[in-house]
This record gives sequence, structure tokens and C-alpha cells, in this order.
Amino acid sequence: MAETLKVDFVVYPEHERPFTADATYTQDGTQKPVVIYTHGFKGFKDWGHFNLLAQYFGERGFVFIKFNFSHNGTSVDNYADVHDMEAFGRNNFSIELEDLKSLIDLVHDQDGPLPLSEMDLGRIYLIGHSRGGGSVILKAAEDPRVKAVATWAAVNDFDQRWDELEQQQWKKEGVQWVTNFRTGQRMPLYYQIVEDYLENVERLDIPKVIKKMKQPLLILHGEEDETLPVQMALDLHTWKPDAELHLLPGADHSFGGQHPYEKEELPEAAQTAADLSIAFFGKHA
Repeated sequence: MAETLKVDFVVYPEHERPFTADATYTQDGTQKPVVIYTHGFKGFKDWGHFNLLAQYFGERGFVFIKFNFSHNGTSVDNYADVHDMEAFGRNNFSIELEDLKSLIDLVHDQDGPLPLSEMDLGRIYLIGHSRGGGSVILKAAEDPRVKAVATWAAVNDFDQRWDELEQQQWKKEGVQWVTNFRTGQRMPLYYQIVEDYLENVERLDIPKVIKKMKQPLLILHGEEDETLPVQMALDLHTWKPDAELHLLPGADHSFGGQHPYEKEELPEAAQTAADLSIAFFGKHA
């Protein structure tokens, strides 16, 4: 197979917290479809097997872009892992949609970091994992530049249905804490994420927005997902019956990945998800 090239770059969104991204592709002067891969909660672009995933798509004729959300806890100076807890706590769903817009805008920029001669901008596809799956559904529904979407183990809603008592306590204290079991970090969630959701509920309500989404949708979910129940995939399919649904036997939430990931080959479940996505995007060229 042809050798792939990896280009690292920085995106500067309007909210002024820049974030890192990279693109993997075969530099051959032909315009290739673009896949933008969106990580989930506590995720980052170089987690686990994601670099192998980028190479896999790049070798198969795609420009594969993955990125760190601006407030995922990484920084431009240190994007190897999550470390900026203040930024993490300030993240919200509207910021993530703004980040996606800024990245798609930059891909279209003739003075941007990626040559337009290598990209078919009529074929921009989004893949979203976990919480990122919710983000790509919402972004596609409001951005006709997106051709089709694949969700991998996606959430079915951003409304966590916080009970009134919990929400009152959270509002009073201003912060909740979640534990990153991989690193042991205590990660803050500031109450502003609830305020952002309530202020922008028409834009962020996945069960309603997905019904307006015009693009083709592929829904992938592992039958052994230990984090998000398979019912979430079934719900998404119910709300968008023309979506293509595959439940993967034996696959967990990360499709066989872990961090760090030492093997040189993709996990079997991740390769299956990649192959299904590539075939799906090929049907919607």
C-alpha cells in the first residue's frame, strides 16, 4: 500500500481557545473524501488505537482528520493526554459544535494547512464516538457541507435527566466531580454545562434534531458495551428509521481499544467498525 503522510495543525475557533488536529492521507494529487473523527467524553485524538485508525483510513483513500476538542483537557503545548482540568470543566456541548464548525471551515480554507488538491470537499463524512456521536449528529443536522455520518457507540441524548435535587446541589456548589479511572484524576464538571444545555435545548436535543437530519446515518454499537447500553443505538434508529444499524457481537465501548495501545494492528472490533463505515461512505459518495 502507498505510504501515508501525517500533517499536524492547530485550529483557532472564535472562542479563542485553540486546539490541535492532524490529517493522515496518501499524497497523490487526487481529491479524496474527508473523514473527521470526533472523540468522546474524557477522550483525545491520540488515545489508544486512534493513530492506527487514521492510518487505516488513509491507506484506503481517505483524508482522515482527528482532533482534540478545545476544552477536552489537552492543550496546544501538551496534547499527549488530558491534563488541563480547568479547561475540561469549562467544556459544553455548544463549544464542541463550534469546534467542529471551525475545523470544517479550516478544511475549506484555500490557505489552510491541507491542500485542496488532495480533498474532495463534496464528500465530507463525520464519525463520532460515544459523546462525540451526539455531536456529529447535531453538527450534520445544521451543516449541509456534511455528506454522511457514522456513529460508533453514540449517546442518544445530551439531556442527562438530572433529578431536581441533584441539579439544585450542583447549581449551589457550582461543580461536580467525575473520576478518570485510567489516570486517577478528579475531573470537574462546572454547572455551566447544564445552563448551556437549557439555554440551547432546541439545538442540542438529539431526539428531536435527528428527525430533521437529512444526511444518511450509520449507527454502530457493540453488543458488549459496558458504558452505554445498546438501547441507545436502538433509540437513534427509531428516531431515524432510514439509518443503517449494525450491532457488533463481542464489541465493547471502545471497540477493543485501550490506552496505551501497544499492538501494531487495529483491534478486530475497531477494524470491523472502520470497514462498515468505509463501505457506508462509499454508498453515499
